[in-house]
Amino acid sequence: MSWLFSSGHAIDIVLLVIGIEMGWLVLRAGWTMLRAGLCLGPGALMLLALRAALTGLDWRWIALLLLASFPLNLADLVLRTRDKR
Repeated sequence: MSWLFSSGHAIDIVLLVIGIEMGWLVLRAGWTMLRAGLCLGPGALMLLALRAALTGLDWRWIALLLLASFPLNLADLVLRTRDKR
């Protein structure tokens, strides 16, 4: 079972589930692609950073993925705040 984590395939499974969730949110729950992407994107990027760390990629790639998740998080926060008004 350790190969599942050392190869990063455990993260691939979780990312597949997130992709299915995004499809469900857009097709069934009526969310826009933007709203679903802003909601799920930061977590997906953090999971990609975890996958990069597990597979031994350079720390700069990990930092870049984590850094990319931050503006998406902020945009999601702004969108959710505006929706409540």
